[in-house]
Amino acid sequence: MLTATTYTTARPCAEQQFPSFDATLLFYRHWPATEPAAGKKAVVLFHRGHEHGGRMGHLVDELALPDYDFFAWDSRGLGCSPGERGYADNFGVLVKDVDAFVRHIATQHGIATENVVVLGQSFGAVTVATWVHDYAPRLRGMVLASPAFKINLIVPGALQGLTLLHAVIGNYFVKSYVKATQLTHDEARIASYNSDPLITRPISVNILLEVNDAADRIIADAAAIHVPTQLLVSGNDQVVYQKPQQQFFDRISSPVKEMHVLDGFLHDTLGERDRAPAVALVRDFITRAFAAVPGQSSLLDADQRGYTKAEFDQLSRPAQSALARAYWTMGRFWIKVGGRFSTGIKNSLATGFDSGSTLDYVYRNRNQGFTPIGKLVDYVFLNSIGWRGIRIRKTHVEKLIGRAIDLLHAAGQPVRIVDIAAGHGRYILEALAGRPGQAQHILLRDYSLANVEAGRRLIAEKGLTDVAEFQQGDAFDQESLASLQPRPTLAVVSGLFELFSDNALVMKALNGLAAAVPSGGYIVYTNQPWHPQLEMIARSLTSHREGAAWVMRRRVQAEMDELVTEAGFEKFDQLSDQWGIFSVSLARRK
Repeated sequence: MLTATTYTTARPCAEQQFPSFDATLLFYRHWPATEPAAGKKAVVLFHRGHEHGGRMGHLVDELALPDYDFFAWDSRGLGCSPGERGYADNFGVLVKDVDAFVRHIATQHGIATENVVVLGQSFGAVTVATWVHDYAPRLRGMVLASPAFKINLIVPGALQGLTLLHAVIGNYFVKSYVKATQLTHDEARIASYNSDPLITRPISVNILLEVNDAADRIIADAAAIHVPTQLLVSGNDQVVYQKPQQQFFDRISSPVKEMHVLDGFLHDTLGERDRAPAVALVRDFITRAFAAVPGQSSLLDADQRGYTKAEFDQLSRPAQSALARAYWTMGRFWIKVGGRFSTGIKNSLATGFDSGSTLDYVYRNRNQGFTPIGKLVDYVFLNSIGWRGIRIRKTHVEKLIGRAIDLLHAAGQPVRIVDIAAGHGRYILEALAGRPGQAQHILLRDYSLANVEAGRRLIAEKGLTDVAEFQQGDAFDQESLASLQPRPTLAVVSGLFELFSDNALVMKALNGLAAAVPSGGYIVYTNQPWHPQLEMIARSLTSHREGAAWVMRRRVQAEMDELVTEAGFEKFDQLSDQWGIFSVSLARRK
């Protein structure tokens, strides 16, 4: 590992590491508060691409907030953190690293997330904004300085060319063209940038492309963000475009938001030569954020009003134009043609694309069909982005089930599991296949008798008849759930709430489980806060409910978490796929 660069501050700095979600030890700097305060509070700094946390250390002194702790990490693959330089497996890994870092600050430094303001620059600002959108932390505030929502690649068509080359030859690295003189007018920072051994100019193309995709998604769905936000825009930025920054600001839902355009500033907004006014704006925003009572608007009634309800209503109506109706009619026709060849499409047309039978087929992920053409069609079907996300969701459900089991064992509690809408129960049974004898009782339930019968066969196939049983049951029957015996210590709700727009139904299930699960027990629950094919699904695919159109209302993560909190659970971990489509969370019964 490289040694930390020699940036100094008047405030003492401790250099430490934290284990991220995959146990990788990432490097960070900690500047403890130098003056006492009524409660601990923190500012967490996230550097721009190619750089490291040391280059933001000057803000610790310049912000002049002596009663705040400051933290600055070195992102995975940059600075003093391990990993191939400029690389991560996918952008979602970096977003999850942010989540792990802030949770580490809460557990190891005793600073609750609601007493944290995050400050991100450029690439770091996009990473932070994606985390706030996907994980819905209850932050005190967020400052974004020149977020790189759209990078100026100079050459027309460069992004499309990079995408095509990546598809043809696989991953590769490109070197940043940005010069220090395009970042700042500050001669000292220009010199330090050019001589800093921890600067990493190459970046992995997969990250460059995926941060662009994530930025498009976050801008399109910025209304999901309710955290108080300050946006600083450099007026003479030659590295990123201003229009997407304005679009993001216009769309976020936070009642507390402000945008400042700093005339003449280059891209390194908070590292510019005459940055004092910008720093003063940040200081004022932070102090006001902590002077206000923390909280955000309730989303418990988001099924009755709000932008996801409007989106759902629009998708529930026929397409408006004749051309659009003809387009979707043709799409449904070709899906039926595909069903003559592809086993997966044929099964989904018969049982519903959201049925337990379809999900079990997607989990097994084996191309089947009539003739080689049928197998090719089935391959395309199984590798659509939604089904890929479903399979990642399955692995995340299994991982958090395993974590909950370990926590129950550590607390000396029995492991009694209930899944209230198990489909065929494959993910539960496979999660426990590698943990023989660790569960005292497994109860799987589903409303569909066909799923119950298939699940019982799978229990026998997995050799779990001594501990597992499958019953027919209504996942929204609150009294039935509340009276479960033996009382479960771990409840699992996977892929259910996404299919029903009504929050009252969801609360019946959650309240029933809250009555059944004792204090110290756990719930694993899934959510679908985003889907890039939402209209295609609504216009083209049928659900398990008597062939009706499969129209879904998205729940932003903040809404889903609030429903779980309202029922009496406290979320403390989450896993998401790299596209932000499906999340899996773990919460403890309070």
